[in-house]
Amino acid sequence: MRSRTNKPKRLKRSFIPNMATVFNMFLGFMAITLILNGEPIKAGWVMMVGGLFDIVDGKLARLLGLSSRFGTEFDSLADTISFCAVPSILIYSVYVEGLPFLLGAVISFMPLLFGTIRLARFNIDTGENPKPYFTGLTTPLAAITIISFMLYNYQSYGDMGDPRLALVLVAILSFLMISPVRFSKFPLLSFRKGRSNNMRLVGLIIILLSIIFFRGLVLFPLMAIYIFWSITQWVLDHDRFEQEIDPKTQQREYNE
Repeated sequence: MRSRTNKPKRLKRSFIPNMATVFNMFLGFMAITLILNGEPIKAGWVMMVGGLFDIVDGKLARLLGLSSRFGTEFDSLADTISFCAVPSILIYSVYVEGLPFLLGAVISFMPLLFGTIRLARFNIDTGENPKPYFTGLTTPLAAITIISFMLYNYQSYGDMGDPRLALVLVAILSFLMISPVRFSKFPLLSFRKGRSNNMRLVGLIIILLSIIFFRGLVLFPLMAIYIFWSITQWVLDHDRFEQEIDPKTQQREYNE
């Protein structure tokens, strides 16, 4: 009888992280409509908020003990819209003018193609022993890097940036999403999880404060530093994350 009374409560609580996912998906849809209406800057900021909700839904699911296969798949579908389709539409709308139609379409399609492959691969590779790193750049970080490039140039120079640089950036980020390069995860919200986590947590706090005060001026340089540093560290030491893995606490601490 007890299990029966608890089941409806769990069912109701399961809507909490899923609603965060729905809101992330809705923000992606809003960003698309803004781009189609000629307002890519507003769309960029909408997607920044969407990135926060993408983090929140997983955190809520773990906090409430509601992680599920459905939640993982649903989150991936939302990410396909918000962090794969939105960047592709943004690129086609802003950066491929003057290119042959087919070439522009192919380049614009890259974030959607490689991002979807990355999400599908992540769902297959997710096991019972999560690790403190991502293999391949995540779709939200790739999308935020593209958007931050646009916001940085708009705030600095009043335009969307050099299309040639933008398209090179798109190609690099697309291939990084399916690369074997390891990128550190967001830190645990505690200063008792080791030196490496503490450094990442301090870095995250600095980034959030910088975005609040400097907006688009600081995010793209910070994203570029993060990506370049991760690639350099991976080249120099492929196994640099392995020493952080504690088999006794791995499942609890590093689950996505």
